Amino acid sequence: MNTRLQTSRFVTRWLNAKDSRSQELEKLSLLSLSKANFAEILQAEMAQGASNLAAMRRLRNLLLACLIKRDLNGAADLHEVITTISDFADFVIQTHLQHLMQDMLDNHGQPIGEDSGEAQELIVLGMGKLGGHELNVSSDIDLIFCYNEDGETQASGNQRSLSNHEFFSRLGKKLIAAISEITEDGFSFRVDMALRPNGNSGPLVASFGMVEDYFLVQGREWERYAWVKARAITGKPEHIAILEKIIFPFVYRRYLDYGVIDSLRNMHHQIRAEVIRQETRHPDRGINVKLGRGGIREVEFLAQVFQLIRGGREAVLRDRSTRNTLLTLADKGILEQQVIDQLMSAYAFLRNVEHRLQYLDDAQTHVFPANIDDQHLVAQMMGYEDVVALNTVLIPHMQFVAEQFDAIFKDKSEQEDEVLNTTTMSASDANETIIAHLQSLGFHDIPEVAQRLGSLWQSSKIQTLPEASQQKLAALIHSALKTISQFAEGQATTVHRLLDFMEHIARRTAYLSLLSEFPHALQRVIRMMSASDWAAKFLSRHPILLDELLDESVLHQAPDWNDFSAELRSKMQEQVGDVEAQLDSLRELHHALLFRLLAQDLEGKVTVEHLADSLSRLADVMVEAVVQAAWKTIASRHCDVPKFAVIAYGKLGGKELSYASDLDLIFLYDDEDQDAPASYAKLAQRFITWMTTHTSSGILFDIDIALRPDGASGLMVSSVKAFERYQEKSAWLWEHQALTRARFCAGDTNIGASFETIRERVLRLERDQVQLKTEVINMRKKMREANVNRSELFDLKHDHGGMIDIEFMVQYLVLRYSNLHPELTGNIGNIALLKLCGSLGLIDVQLANQAADSYRLLRKYQHNIRLQGEERARVQREKVQNAVESSERLWDSIFNVSTQQ
Repeated sequence: MNTRLQTSRFVTRWLNAKDSRSQELEKLSLLSLSKANFAEILQAEMAQGASNLAAMRRLRNLLLACLIKRDLNGAADLHEVITTISDFADFVIQTHLQHLMQDMLDNHGQPIGEDSGEAQELIVLGMGKLGGHELNVSSDIDLIFCYNEDGETQASGNQRSLSNHEFFSRLGKKLIAAISEITEDGFSFRVDMALRPNGNSGPLVASFGMVEDYFLVQGREWERYAWVKARAITGKPEHIAILEKIIFPFVYRRYLDYGVIDSLRNMHHQIRAEVIRQETRHPDRGINVKLGRGGIREVEFLAQVFQLIRGGREAVLRDRSTRNTLLTLADKGILEQQVIDQLMSAYAFLRNVEHRLQYLDDAQTHVFPANIDDQHLVAQMMGYEDVVALNTVLIPHMQFVAEQFDAIFKDKSEQEDEVLNTTTMSASDANETIIAHLQSLGFHDIPEVAQRLGSLWQSSKIQTLPEASQQKLAALIHSALKTISQFAEGQATTVHRLLDFMEHIARRTAYLSLLSEFPHALQRVIRMMSASDWAAKFLSRHPILLDELLDESVLHQAPDWNDFSAELRSKMQEQVGDVEAQLDSLRELHHALLFRLLAQDLEGKVTVEHLADSLSRLADVMVEAVVQAAWKTIASRHCDVPKFAVIAYGKLGGKELSYASDLDLIFLYDDEDQDAPASYAKLAQRFITWMTTHTSSGILFDIDIALRPDGASGLMVSSVKAFERYQEKSAWLWEHQALTRARFCAGDTNIGASFETIRERVLRLERDQVQLKTEVINMRKKMREANVNRSELFDLKHDHGGMIDIEFMVQYLVLRYSNLHPELTGNIGNIALLKLCGSLGLIDVQLANQAADSYRLLRKYQHNIRLQGEERARVQREKVQNAVESSERLWDSIFNVSTQQ
């Protein structure tokens, strides 16, 4: 026996009990054992006369010895050890249950569901590390027993009928005994049933109805943590699917559940308190690698807190394995890759140490023994000379885990006494307290701010909140006021916006918890609300986006459009058949990326043009996703991939989209199938419904299809040929103006290419110069008459010299000269087209550049005004006087007959 293997007293005792075992161990330890090996060895033992129970226990001891030898010799890593022992636990449960079930059927008949009339089976749920398939070599196994329906057994002859509950209760007791009773051969596994509904005081088995009722009425927060790991080891797949649908809403929330941090923090405090009590009673004991500071449990908590927070929305985070979940946290960018790498390394090291503690005597322990010689044995099994050398690696691992744990779970509430709290805000002299506090902070507009704070706190919405929520809200307000007091301008405005938001989310404890747990998120919320009323209202409508504020680095990253599109496709595929879920996912993903762009915009990270490009690209991606997903919901579709395209006009067509823009679209198809017109009309209608339907997550976009051929009286969708005929023979000039900023947006790229060919040909038609000029001027006049500005301010969009004037000039130049200069048909935006016209000598170069700069400036002003929530973009004329005059000069040079070439 090699030196390291001798450190395991369990293996030494097992080998010494029978001479043949050494040779058997030598042979089997060369293999990585599987369930097929388990069955083969079990049958061999039984063939020599051993009972099923004795054979299973002998197999267990042999397997454990093999794993210890392979592990200590470096032939097996942690993954093999925990996977093999988990596979064996499944094998033990399934094998014993199969035999015991047959005995019960022989005596009592088949349990039948009273509603379905179907045969019922016992579902054994593995919990904890068994559920995660990460079992310890000497661990107990946490089990829960369930069955689908109540009813009774179908007894015949001498069989005695039992209720299903009694049948499975007896079966469960027999199974526990078969697995855990200690015989001369030992046991297979210790069994713990304490995680079942109502714990040890509850019934041994529960019907699905009982489980569901328990979750609804009595399920506690810590049980959500436990049920994350629940994995069915036995049972019919269709029944397991039903049970999982019952478990899911109990464990996971549809929203981001940051309230769970506080719950798990409290749970951890209780565990730590018990460990400290044990350490006090036994001061000679060593480190507890499972429950000690920076131990295995803290790594598990770090993984599972994000599962509970986000698992309701992100299926990839519902994996039961701690290791897989940690890797997912890195893949999703929730925690940094470097942090995850170190956590994974620490977790593997701690689990290996835990195993070696258990290898000594096959004892379920996680604590270094008091005996210094045994401590050295553990160190030697780990490959270190002594425990001092081991601790130089172990302790830094545990310190790192503890640091990461604290970063998430440390109580972030302010340590000093808060002047504004539930007591002072509810007192009769609350207004005096608020005023005095605002004065101490150096606030402006103190009466206005104090009145708003007082009215918020006295509102019925706040007064009816639970005490814990009121405390969180008061602490958040107290912290926020300190930040806002440092603003030189807009203090009262920011307070109003923030308190409107706080009032809106007050009943959603998860959002209050998020802002409490992550103070930097609250600071960012305050900055955003100070900068933009539109941002404040957007965040109030979609508070789920608070989650986007947690990671500074991600927030400032440029969008990865390929990744975003792939994530969107994956989500749509995952939710095929559940339109409501698809609609919510589309909105949530769109709003999240929109919010990231908004955050970058408010901090001056992007230009107006770059932002418009990004918003337009985002709309393109969403349009594509909706077309493809909506098509799959049309039962009568005549082909798998629609020969259908969406064409963008207006702001989206010109890639000048803003935050709240609607989408001007038309729909084209190119399909000779007789069902094509009806199918694509249905698709277009469904597309609009998917885009505009109000769900709990809001809408995607308002859609305007007035620019389709023949307008409101025309068909919703047109064939490519019909669109071509219309544009060449029937379209009005203003429709050709609109075509200057139209482009293929989503769908069939071949149709997109055909559209571009038609568009270019139409734009390059030779036109009568006088007639063109007259019609453009008349159309501009009609628009101005429809948007009369009676204020003293300059309307950036509609007034003479404003944005529409510049856009009309560009459209005129494109229609006038594209027959001579085909490059003018490119959809490159108004600024680039103006400069191109200047470089081609069609207009004065200096005027062209000035008008381009004017357009950029006017767009920037418009953008900033819209961010403040103003419906009309108007400014004092002197702010834009030079830009307007440049635009007016260009207008005169183009449309004044006396200067026209």
